[in-house]
Amino acid sequence: MTAGGAASFEDRQPSETAQAQSQVTIPDTAVLALLGSRDENLRVIEDALPADVHVRGNEVTLTGEPAEVAFAERVFAELISVVSRGSTLSPDAVRRSVGMLAADHNESPADVLSMDIVSRRGRTIRPKTLNQKRYVDAINSHTVVFGIGPAGTGKTYLAMAKAVQALQAKEVNRIILTRPAVEAGERLGYLPGTLHEKIDPYLRPLYDALHDMIDPESVPRLTQAGTIEVAPLAYMRGRTLNDAFIILDEAQNTTPEQMKMFLTRLGFNSKIVVTGDITQIDLPGGQRSGLKIVREILDGVDDVHFSMLDSHDVVRHQLVTDIVNAYEVWHAREEQDQDGGSGGRERSERHGDRRPGRRDGQRRGPA
Repeated sequence: MTAGGAASFEDRQPSETAQAQSQVTIPDTAVLALLGSRDENLRVIEDALPADVHVRGNEVTLTGEPAEVAFAERVFAELISVVSRGSTLSPDAVRRSVGMLAADHNESPADVLSMDIVSRRGRTIRPKTLNQKRYVDAINSHTVVFGIGPAGTGKTYLAMAKAVQALQAKEVNRIILTRPAVEAGERLGYLPGTLHEKIDPYLRPLYDALHDMIDPESVPRLTQAGTIEVAPLAYMRGRTLNDAFIILDEAQNTTPEQMKMFLTRLGFNSKIVVTGDITQIDLPGGQRSGLKIVREILDGVDDVHFSMLDSHDVVRHQLVTDIVNAYEVWHAREEQDQDGGSGGRERSERHGDRRPGRRDGQRRGPA
């Protein structure tokens, strides 16, 4: 390509002489599901594939260089497989499928996108990315699993779905959901009401996820019977939790001592999932996060697994992915400037750690 974006004759000639063409037939029953309402999926496919895509009826003609056509054939084969398994194909699922194939992983996007965990009222909860599937697989095969990643990567939601699945399959007798009662950078002061009313705001996100998977009318009954328990982390001390699926959410806000206390609650026939985001630590006074150091402590311990998720696994609004990426770039630039800078040092509150300050007159980041 030339600087202005137009291809010269020399640039085009090799491509023109190496053109390939292939046809893919979409099963009649899968055409609408694959192409999407008003061809919304097709538009994503056309934008994502380097090969030219032309659709007439259920026949798809692919034109381009041989490698581009071969890749497009793989994409259509996977998308047809997703639809044939009864899974809904959305524009986001199309983008993720193309991304997985482009990354050249061994696992099939169809296997990832059609892995059902829990279904309720026609809605099925399943992993949407390769890392999410690996996270779910790790929960299946390990007793203690850590899900670490930024906001929106499904760490808690998928763990909750696996807990409900285990309860419905009678693999466990109860679900225990807990999180530390730490304020996210705000000072709420003294809250009125009973003890339950005071801690309810901290536990509300767990209830929200739970209501997506179990009929809301049955949650109070299951809670009263002790089948589902939602409690702050402080309530775990001194207990041994048998026959339970236990989830610790927002684990970045635990101290090392709290993390040890929680992990040692594990009883027989139980499973623990710990979720957190080490970039959003709200511990006061520069305290160390138990989640940041637990991997080093438990390295090499059998039946303990660490699943790392990143911005590519964000399943919220696309803007959330962009925000996470922007913060990662900014943090990396800050650390690079701090490592290479000189002059006065001052305290940085990021992550609750002490870090070198930047030189006077330089920007500190977003206001």
